[in-house]
Amino acid sequence: MVYKFRVILDTEEDIFRDIAILDDDTLEDLHNAIFNSFGFDGMEVASFYTCDETWNQEDEISLFDTGDVPGEQKIMSDYKLSDILDQENTKIIYVYDFINMWTFLVELAAVEEQTAGAIYPETLFSHGEMPDEALEKNFEADNADDFYDEFEDGLDEDDMDMFEGDDSYEDYGFEENWN
Repeated sequence: MVYKFRVILDTEEDIFRDIAILDDDTLEDLHNAIFNSFGFDGMEVASFYTCDETWNQEDEISLFDTGDVPGEQKIMSDYKLSDILDQENTKIIYVYDFINMWTFLVELAAVEEQTAGAIYPETLFSHGEMPDEALEKNFEADNADDFYDEFEDGLDEDDMDMFEGDDSYEDYGFEENWN
């Protein structure tokens, strides 16, 4: 079977590529097809991320094994496309170049029979020109403000006066370490 993907660059402009690739090709093959179709040189690190229907990022599948125990982490070449994506699970996020953070929304648009004589992967359609720079990303947890609230004790500078003159603790004389 042939998987047909629409790969959309996460920018304000409409920039996308339609790619056809065999369902038994790997995520690494899709990675290669994406960076080639967008004109990258392929010299940067990349990862796919599984996601839910509303593009909420889940598990990372990297290009290389970066785990503490070699072979413990699964990488792109370990996954066939059909292992990750099907008509029920159609979305995956692709990030190329972790310095510039080129981010792509990859969606399985169709599953069709293979065309005789066709060579896959193939870029079927190209729309839009790549910008010179990636869109700046702001990664912040949804509950970032709640994190600090958990540690808020309600004390301010005036409350610290209560410790002055209290000799119930031992002074270890570490002041010289802070000079």
